[in-house]
Amino acid sequence: MSEHGATGPLTAALLRDWPLPDRSGSKDERGGVLVLGGARGTPGAAMLSGLAALRVGAGRLTLAVASSVSGQVAVAVPESGVLALPESSSGSVAGLPDDDAGELDRADVVLVGPGLDEPDGTRGLIEDVCAALDDQTPVVLDAFALGVLPQMTDARRALAGRLVLTPNGEEGSRLLDGDERDPKEAAAAIADRYGAVVALSGHVAAPDGRSWQSASGYSGLGTSGSGDVLAGAVAGLAASGTDLARATGWGVALHAGAGDRLAASVGPVGFLARELVDALPHVLLEFQVT
Repeated sequence: MSEHGATGPLTAALLRDWPLPDRSGSKDERGGVLVLGGARGTPGAAMLSGLAALRVGAGRLTLAVASSVSGQVAVAVPESGVLALPESSSGSVAGLPDDDAGELDRADVVLVGPGLDEPDGTRGLIEDVCAALDDQTPVVLDAFALGVLPQMTDARRALAGRLVLTPNGEEGSRLLDGDERDPKEAAAAIADRYGAVVALSGHVAAPDGRSWQSASGYSGLGTSGSGDVLAGAVAGLAASGTDLARATGWGVALHAGAGDRLAASVGPVGFLARELVDALPHVLLEFQVT
């Protein structure tokens, strides 16, 4: 990216100067995303993330969800492979299976968090991922995975430099031990502390000090499942080999642009996260050709 684009709003003009790599070719050439989440009561979060990853151009998707809902997820998302995760009696995910069918080896990016609902199981899942995943594959953490990260010193060390964090405001404060700051300052502080690219309330910060912010977006983006869509979009862009700052900046811009599109057709509030998913390819095309 050119020096003039090292900070500033994520406009279409800036994104054209920061193009995505060519994603033609087979599904494997376009990259594979593994989403680890989806407790028994919240499999939809993992589904939203996975579908967002496909909608921005990822070629292959695996959804790893609680065993008791894996069959239903396989039917609901026929475009995805499905991996059944061990679960507690209450349906919370409890880690990786003894045999993960090689999904971690095949993944070009791993997203952990959407639809997880319990800290101990989430912590165990992250520990399993760190133990089994090679030291190059990017990892995106969202939702419940962000809540347990501050206490996971070994995982933080293992993931630094290849990590994206997508917190909301409350999760951002938790990542800073309760310190509440404005979103731009919080994103920068989190990026520095965790060695991660951070997307927080429309602000993007890289650990090297670069920063950007959304040029648009409506309050309607503050709706159930919206963050899962953002995390999935970032993961889908990163799967193609896009560097993490670029993937996150584009993901934030596409997420906000989808909100703009729906605000015009539905209203500034009241659109659904699933509608954001469906709007992503249209906004991606608009940003690439306008």
